[in-house]
Amino acid sequence: MIGKCKAIAHGGTALDYIFREGKLGSRLAFHNLCSREPKTVYEEMKVVSDYNSRCRNKFLRIEIGIAPQDEKKLPVSELMRIAHLFAKQIGLDNHQWVAVTHKDTDNRHIHMIANRISLYGEVYDTTFISNRAAKVAEEISREKGLTTAKEVKAKKKHQKTKASPTREQTKQQIQKTCYTLLEKYKGTGITGHSMFLYELNKKGITIERMKNKQGKVYGLRFSYTGQSFKASEIGREFGYRSLQKNFESTNQEEPKKPNQTIQEPIEKEEQADTGYQLVPPSRSSISRDNDSPRVQNSIGAVADTIVSAADEMIEGLGDLITPTALGDDYAKAAWQRKLRNQANRKKRGRRL
Repeated sequence: MIGKCKAIAHGGTALDYIFREGKLGSRLAFHNLCSREPKTVYEEMKVVSDYNSRCRNKFLRIEIGIAPQDEKKLPVSELMRIAHLFAKQIGLDNHQWVAVTHKDTDNRHIHMIANRISLYGEVYDTTFISNRAAKVAEEISREKGLTTAKEVKAKKKHQKTKASPTREQTKQQIQKTCYTLLEKYKGTGITGHSMFLYELNKKGITIERMKNKQGKVYGLRFSYTGQSFKASEIGREFGYRSLQKNFESTNQEEPKKPNQTIQEPIEKEEQADTGYQLVPPSRSSISRDNDSPRVQNSIGAVADTIVSAADEMIEGLGDLITPTALGDDYAKAAWQRKLRNQANRKKRGRRL
């Protein structure tokens, strides 16, 4: 037997889940509660939990798993005793809680939802609650002679990796067929998708669409020779959405970017036999021959201003600029300026 426990905030949703039709097996116990339906049980718990406004996670979700070999030893009456014993040892005597069993899986298990706020307004301490729940479940298992979680873990450790060779072989056959057909029809559009499904059906592999209660498809299931597999077991390429993307046509032209504009030249007669050009000649280079005199004058004025500013900057920088980089004239002027500065410093020192 194994026990799990966690503090949660969605108590109403958890109660609706454990009482859901199709999952509910037996109603084991209702502790410190008068109601028997999930909605009224939640309202009754909420009356107590509302006395504490600071606590956020006001409910406890507990799961107790039973080993398959112990199910025959445990009738419903014994499961009721286990639920009460577990709640007592974990410290929920003064709390409201409900326990039920589920029948939706092969392994029997117990679900418990407890109010974290006690009848006296105290908040249940959840420090290391998961470890405490596992320890209590192990103690009860040893007391009643049931299989413990450690024994199950040790048994699984020494089990073979492939428990069912027939199932594993069937899975490999499906994978081989699916990948072969996917490689054959990939990127061929809706026609390839149809042919993929047709050939799978022809080879005896059926695909079932899995739907939720709202009727929406959320996954696929592959079946072959009596064995059924989820799409994720076959391969990540065969999920409900990813499978459709594999057949999208790949020869579509890439859409042009909105900010990329290619302007055609005005005179098309002069562009004969020039080949494809991404940027037209009129945009690829700047021609100064056709510029107007006003534009040329303004460009020249800007150039003179830049040159004069550069000269002033160079004179101010002094010996920070390498003489060889600027030519002999700048080197000679900088050297003379340096000598004058050194002579001026010596004169100032003598005056002091």
